[in-house]
Amino acid sequence: MSGSDVTRLLDAAGGGDKDALERLYQAVYDELRLLAESSMRKERSGHTLQPTALVNEVYLRLNPGSGEWQNRRHFFGAAAQAMRRILVDHARRKYAERRGAGHERVTLSDLDVSAPEDDLDVLAVNDALDQLAREDARLSEVVSLRFFANMSIEDTARALDLSPATVKRDWTFARAWLCEHIQQHR
Repeated sequence: MSGSDVTRLLDAAGGGDKDALERLYQAVYDELRLLAESSMRKERSGHTLQPTALVNEVYLRLNPGSGEWQNRRHFFGAAAQAMRRILVDHARRKYAERRGAGHERVTLSDLDVSAPEDDLDVLAVNDALDQLAREDARLSEVVSLRFFANMSIEDTARALDLSPATVKRDWTFARAWLCEHIQQHR
């Protein structure tokens, strides 16, 4: 389904059309599932949250029938942020349950930046992204779309209304910044 079709369904669902809301769910479910599976691959093995549960939680949090969505990219950008928050909240709950026995782990191997360890603490990644957002919101948004929403350079450029070259530069810089920040704050 095209981006404009999803945008039309978002508009119709926001206007109270229950049929459009059902069609919207069917239209975005597979893509949300792929995003969730991609996000879950970055988590430690044996994670107790499953991609289907993550998709359902994201969909409920986003409330696509609320009428607040400008278009497809706005919706999926918010979905990436919601997945991040859900995974971080899940990690915090698990960490609290174990009372310091260790953090949940997330791999950053997709970032293609050499780090001393292959996997990093999801809470440390979240803190680093929050710090990056305070310093440069656009860089943080690029990381969220590339890492959590698994968007390509081109898709990220379209979503942020930037050139692919700018996104590629931002992505390269942000990866290095995140790795350095996380290593310094261990």
